[in-house]
Amino acid sequence: MKTIVFVHGMFQNPKSWEGWIRFFSERGYDCKAPAWPLHEGEPRTLRQNPPPGLGELSLDEIYASIETTASSLDRPIVIGHSVGGLIAQKLLARGAVSGAVAIASVAPNAMLDFDWGFIKNSAIITNPFKGDEPVYMDAKTFHSSFANTLSEEQAAIAFEETATHDSRNVLRDCMGSSGRIDLSRPHAPLLLIAAEEDEIIPADLCEKNFDAYEDAGSLSDFRAFTGRSHFICGEPGWEEVAAFASDWLERNVNDFVQTQHATLR
Repeated sequence: MKTIVFVHGMFQNPKSWEGWIRFFSERGYDCKAPAWPLHEGEPRTLRQNPPPGLGELSLDEIYASIETTASSLDRPIVIGHSVGGLIAQKLLARGAVSGAVAIASVAPNAMLDFDWGFIKNSAIITNPFKGDEPVYMDAKTFHSSFANTLSEEQAAIAFEETATHDSRNVLRDCMGSSGRIDLSRPHAPLLLIAAEEDEIIPADLCEKNFDAYEDAGSLSDFRAFTGRSHFICGEPGWEEVAAFASDWLERNVNDFVQTQHATLR
């Protein structure tokens, strides 16, 4: 049985993957969804009682935690959202996984976009004058920035069920040396998925990330979904995105693994 490790992004925790875990479990995958450090539990509880030290959490700490999980498995597939997408790409570059799907992914190597939503949200999160104070997510911001394609009522429900506070140091680190990847090296199959109405990670930035991979012998694919927000993994219609990822994995990762095994014989 092939294993998938799901990696959540900022302002979420494993609760956000519940639908995807059911979806892929029904298709025969063994699904793991580890929480980032200080992100274990019910989102509502985490919002009401932010864990001590949350504001100091770094990307390196998160990556080390997820890498430990991935390394304990036999080269799993990794599916990551947002910062989780960057972590998926980092694991892919290290050769720790047999394939990766990066959804609305933070781009490596300090890639930027001049989209207003990207600039505004990135500036709010990384604000240097806030020091190590966590970013406290609220329902209004969640709707306008994270789940902007949902109705106010839908976004309120999604906020209540999935939203967490987070460390602004994580995104700061993504823009520094911890977010660097050598995109010239060979790698296992990679699918980058973008949401065309995303106010946090613009689709153009996802495509720029895709175009930056240089190795002609490695498989990289890109797909943008219309009418989707940064909450693409949880908003109505997420099943279409999951089905596309599932079909892509079946076509490409299984062939890649079989070819590798044949080469080793």
